[in-house]
Amino acid sequence: MLPEVPREVPRATTSQRCIRTNDIENVGQTSRHHTFFEMLGNFSFGDYFKKEAIKWAWELSTIEFGLPADRLWISVYEDDDEAFAIWQDEVGVPAKRIKRLGEDDNFWSSGVTGPCGPCSEIYYDFHPERGESNVDLGDDTRFIEFYNLVFMQYNKKDDGSLESLKQRNIDTGLGLERVARILQKVPNNYETDLIFPIIEKASELANVSYAVADDCTQRYLKTIGDHMRAIVYLISDGVIPSNIGRGYVVRRLIRRAVRMGRLLGIKGDGLGDIEGAFLPVLAERVIQLSTHIDSDVKNRAARIFEELKREELRFVQTLERGEKLLEQMLAEALLDSEKSGTAPCLSGKDAFLLYDTYGFPVEITKEVADGRGVGIDMNGFDAEMENQKRQSQAAHNVIKLGVENSADLTEKVPDTEFVGYDTLCANAVIEGLLVNGNPVIQVSEGNEVEVLLNRSPFYAESGGQIGDHGILYVSNAGNHQKAAVEINDVQKSQGNIFFHKGTVTQGVIEVGFEVEAAVDAKLRQRAKVHHTATHLLQAALKQVLGEETSQAGSLVAFDRLRFDFNFHRPVMDDELMEIEGLINRWISDSTLLETKVMPLTNAKRAGAIAMFGEKYADQVRVVEVPGVSMELCGGTHVNNTSELRGFRIISEQGIASGIRRIEAVAGDAFIEHILARDNYMKQLCSTLKVKAEDVTTRVEALLEELRAARNEVSAANAKAAIFKASTITCKALSVGTSREIRVLVESMDDVDGDALRSAADYLLDALQDPAAVFLGSRPGEEKVSLIAAFSPGVVELGLQAGKFIGPVAKMCGGGGGGRPNFAQAGGRKPENLLGALEKARQDLIAIISEKAG
Repeated sequence: MLPEVPREVPRATTSQRCIRTNDIENVGQTSRHHTFFEMLGNFSFGDYFKKEAIKWAWELSTIEFGLPADRLWISVYEDDDEAFAIWQDEVGVPAKRIKRLGEDDNFWSSGVTGPCGPCSEIYYDFHPERGESNVDLGDDTRFIEFYNLVFMQYNKKDDGSLESLKQRNIDTGLGLERVARILQKVPNNYETDLIFPIIEKASELANVSYAVADDCTQRYLKTIGDHMRAIVYLISDGVIPSNIGRGYVVRRLIRRAVRMGRLLGIKGDGLGDIEGAFLPVLAERVIQLSTHIDSDVKNRAARIFEELKREELRFVQTLERGEKLLEQMLAEALLDSEKSGTAPCLSGKDAFLLYDTYGFPVEITKEVADGRGVGIDMNGFDAEMENQKRQSQAAHNVIKLGVENSADLTEKVPDTEFVGYDTLCANAVIEGLLVNGNPVIQVSEGNEVEVLLNRSPFYAESGGQIGDHGILYVSNAGNHQKAAVEINDVQKSQGNIFFHKGTVTQGVIEVGFEVEAAVDAKLRQRAKVHHTATHLLQAALKQVLGEETSQAGSLVAFDRLRFDFNFHRPVMDDELMEIEGLINRWISDSTLLETKVMPLTNAKRAGAIAMFGEKYADQVRVVEVPGVSMELCGGTHVNNTSELRGFRIISEQGIASGIRRIEAVAGDAFIEHILARDNYMKQLCSTLKVKAEDVTTRVEALLEELRAARNEVSAANAKAAIFKASTITCKALSVGTSREIRVLVESMDDVDGDALRSAADYLLDALQDPAAVFLGSRPGEEKVSLIAAFSPGVVELGLQAGKFIGPVAKMCGGGGGGRPNFAQAGGRKPENLLGALEKARQDLIAIISEKAG
C-alpha cells in the first residue's frame, strides 16, 4: 500500500476464504457470525478512488443485485465530508440515511503504524416500517452491514500523526453469506443455501426438526453447520488437527462440533454404526455443496473423511472421561456455593487438570460451566499453565523449546542432520520433546508428541513434498523399557530443526534416549514417484504448451500430485493426451536420474529450473532426468523413471486468473486408480447389461427415456391440477364496490410447484380479468409451494405478486418473489400453510377493498 516497490497491477478483484475464531462464542447466537466466510472484494492500487468505489458499490447493490435503494443505509467516518458528499450529491442517497460514525466503527488501520484511512459501509434495512428517526445502524435485529469500503489515503507514523499517501488505494469487502441472506430473504445467514443443507443433515442425524426446535437446539445446529464448512475447507487446504497453530484451530472446531452433536443426541454415523463417527457424514454434504465451486475439495474427500473420523473417535474417548470428571467438579462447585453464599466458580487448578490430563479444551470447559451457571477462575488457570511451563523449563535445562519461537530454536538447538537421501533407517538421539507446544522431559503411552532428533532419515515437509511417516523405536537398553512412537508428520522450523509429530504407542520416551528412526518405505516410495512425476510433468507442459509455462506451486503426496502452473487458457483434451503420452514414454525409457550438489550459479548456467520467488543457498541440489528435465530440488526422487510404472492426469482446471492446476497419479496410486476405474466400469456394464464400448450409447438412451418419462409425468400432473382447479372456481369471492374483482385463495393439497403454476394460469383465465389467485400446496415432507397470480387489472390497482407473496412465504419458513403479475415461493413449514393462506386471503380482501372501494 506504500509505493515502495513498483505495482504489478493497477486494480484487482478477489474472492477470499476467511477463518475467524476470536468471537467464536457468537457463532449460532447471532444471525451473522461465522468462523468461516467468503469475502468478495475489489482493490485499487492508485488507479481509482472514492468516487468510483462508491458508485460501483451502489451499482452492484442496486442494479446487479436488485436491492431496493430505499432499504440501503450508509455509514461514513465522522470527518469524511468527501464521502458524505459523494453519497448524497452524486449517488442520490438522502442525507437522513447517511450516518457519521466514529473511529472505532469507520476508520481502518493496518496496525499501530502504516497505511490507514476512513471507511464507508452499506447496510440493508430489514424493517423499514420502523421509520427513519433515532436509527441505530448497530441494531442487528434491523440492519446488517454487508459492504465495506476502505479508503486508504493516509500513512500513520510512529507519533500517531497522519500523512497523506501519494498513491491512494481502495480495499473493499462484500460478505457472501450476508448478501445471500438478503437476496434469499431468510432470517439469518445460516438458513441460506450455503449452510442450511448441512444443518438439515445434522437435524436428520439428531432426529429433530430445525423448524420447530427450541432456540438452544437451533443454536447447536447452526454452530455445527458453520463449523463443518470451516473444518472441511481447512483440512482440504492441508491443515491437519494438532495442538499448535492452525492445527489447533481445526481441532478446536472439530471438538466443538462433536460435543454439540452429542448434546443433540447424535449417536453414530446414521448408517447403523452407533460407535461410528458422524462428522464424515456431515462433511460429505459440505463437499457436495462445494463441488461446483472448488473441485479440489471433492478430490480430497477421502483424506478429509479419514482425518475427521480419527479425530472425532479419539476425542469422544477423551470427552467421555472429561465430561464425567467435569460434571463432578461442577456439582462440587455448586454445593460449595450454597454453603458459602458466594457465586459458584470452578478453580483454575481443576480446569487445568481437565486440560492437561484429559486434553479437555478450556473453551469447552467454559461453555459447559456457563451452561450450569458456574464461572471459571481463568487467572488461576493461566497461573497453572505458566507454572507448568516454568517446571518444564527447569527440568529440561538444555533450552526452552517452542515452535512459535523459531529464533530461540535456531540459536540454541543444532540443525537436524538429514540422512534420508541415503537410508530409511538410522540411529538418533532425542534432543527434545514437545507436548501441546510445551517442552517436557518424558512422554508416556497414548500421548501426542513432537520429537526433536539430532539426525533423521525422515523427510520434513518442504518444496511441496509432505513429511514422511514411520516409527521411532526405543529398544531394551540400560534402564529403559521398549517404547515406540508412530510418526504421522514431519515439519521443520525456519532453520533446519525437524519436528517429528506422532503418538507414543508403547512405553515411555525421554529426552536423551537413543532411538532407531525408521521411515515407512512404501509411503516414501509413493512420495518419490510423485515428486519425480512433477518434474516430468513440468517438462511435458513446456514441450506441449510452450516454454513460457512455469510452476506456480505443487503438492507431492502419497496418493497424488498437484501441479499449479502459469497458463492463459484451459489445456485442451488433445494436449492433455499428448502430455500424458510424453510422460509415459519417458517412464518406459527407463532413464536413470542424476543428482548433484553444485554452486547455484553453475546450476543456473547449466539450465536447471528454479522455482520463482524461492530462496536458494549458495550450494544447491540438482535433480536431472537426462534429456528431459533438470531442476533445483531438495526432495526425494526415484532412481529410474521406470519406477513410476505409469502416469494419469485426473483433472485440469483453472484456480485463479492465469493459473491452471493439474492433479495426477503415478506408481502404486496410478495402478490403484486404473483398477478402481476398471471396477466401476465392470459394475456399470453389469448393471446396464452391455459391453464397455456400448456404455455411452446405453446411458444416452436411458437419459432420453428419463427425460421423456419426466415430461409425461409433468404433463399428467398439470392435467390433474387443472382438473382440480376447475372444481374450485366456484369458491372465488367478489371484492370491491367501484370495481368487482374476483379473489380465490385455496390449498391444492400435494400438487407440485410446476403443476401448481398450471393450475394458477387456468384459474386466472377462468375467473377473467380482474382476478387475483393465490394457491398453496404441500408437495413433500417439510415442503411448501406457493403461487400468486394477478391479472392486469389487479396489477393496475398497485398490487404486485412478487412483493405480496414474501410475507406469506415467511410464515411457512421460506421466501420467494417474482414479477408484479406472477410470483412463486417455497417454505419448510407445511404445518403453517393453512394459517398462511388465511393471511393471504384476508390481506388480499383488505387491500382490494380499499383500492377498489
